[in-house]
Amino acid sequence: MARHMIIGMHFGSGYGSQPGAWRMPGVDPRNYTNFDSQVRYAQAAERGKFQFLFVPDFPALKGDIATEAPMISVDPMLTLAAVARETTRIGLVATGSATFNEPYNLARQFKALDLMSHGRAGWNAVPTSDPAIAANYGRAIPPRAEKYARLHESIQLVQALWGSWEDGAWMHDQVSGRFADPHKIRPINLQGQHVGSSGPLPLPPSEQGQPVIFQAGGGDQGLIVAGHYASGVIGAVYTIEDARAQRMALRNAAEQAGRDPDEIKFFPGLMTTIAPDRRAALDRRIALNEHTFPERVAYLQHILGLRLDASQLDQPLSRNQLATARPSPQDPRSAHALRIAKEGWSLRDVLAHGIIDYHPVIVGPAVEAADHMQEWFEAGAADGFWVSPDVYEDGIDAFVDGVVPILQERGLFHRDYSGTTLRDHLGAPAQYGLDLRIRQ
Repeated sequence: MARHMIIGMHFGSGYGSQPGAWRMPGVDPRNYTNFDSQVRYAQAAERGKFQFLFVPDFPALKGDIATEAPMISVDPMLTLAAVARETTRIGLVATGSATFNEPYNLARQFKALDLMSHGRAGWNAVPTSDPAIAANYGRAIPPRAEKYARLHESIQLVQALWGSWEDGAWMHDQVSGRFADPHKIRPINLQGQHVGSSGPLPLPPSEQGQPVIFQAGGGDQGLIVAGHYASGVIGAVYTIEDARAQRMALRNAAEQAGRDPDEIKFFPGLMTTIAPDRRAALDRRIALNEHTFPERVAYLQHILGLRLDASQLDQPLSRNQLATARPSPQDPRSAHALRIAKEGWSLRDVLAHGIIDYHPVIVGPAVEAADHMQEWFEAGAADGFWVSPDVYEDGIDAFVDGVVPILQERGLFHRDYSGTTLRDHLGAPAQYGLDLRIRQ
């Protein structure tokens, strides 16, 4: 069977990945709290046969709230609960920090979502690093080693709680009057250095047994967590070389933990502005982001080692500037930024290419996105992608109607769902309770 890529979609505040998305024509400016719109966008992704939605989280108010909408959903679990009732196949992955949440609460919420969605839930298990979030819980950020020790313990506790009802424990037999078999429902009685729980959880297995573990970022410690537990990893890499290296490191980490490396899938990010041609796409990005360009000029001059003038946005970089530019070896975006500048675009257009964004950006026709995805996939740099459309209102449909058919024609993406659960979509093995291969 041909290997197919897996596609997820970044699912944020209801507008899109770009700061100006909330002001675009046709966008309801109240979408931040409009769950009907969230459901509609999820259904558009499901129409494109995306395998999952990925909801990040940042439980603190961040950004320039005077002019920009928050980039994070009102609440990941409540958002996906609404989506679960109006979709049938697409996976639902939410971020939940183990630093300021107790394992019992995480286990209960994610398994409830898994039951509600008939086996489509995933937990992006992460620690918290931002002091603004810690302040909302009246606490300080713990030392890094402590955060990751707690994360390991929390994942093990959550998985043990998920498995506290054996398969067949819930009988719901009206004739005999037996609702459940108490002999198949057991406490877990686990206590670690940081967290503990007696259990059991008052929830039976879902159609996929229990939710799937995802992981996002985290350096060497995050790599160990992903290798032990994750079936999907949300990546933030800018070059194909870095993506290939990270994917291989993840596969090696899984193997060292006693797992089959094929069980862990790596998804780099991809930001998209799909339009009939490059000029139309650039004009759209300018309309979305021009208010951010002065700040981005300042950063661009830093990574290129140049002095740039924000009043000269309509001028290309001079021949002398291009000759003296020195891309920063510490920023993988700098070499790409210089390549775009050397094509002769104005400074405004250079910025509109998304050269300061934290993921590769496609600004142009659908075939360019398909080409990028094919190159990375076939080079072993990705098992798939998590896609961030610029504006949900029409950007999801542009990807679904433009990019997806090209990938399908090339034999790189499935034409329909072959299963019903998130485990099916990822090719993740069955698991119920703790993974007995992993040394706890």
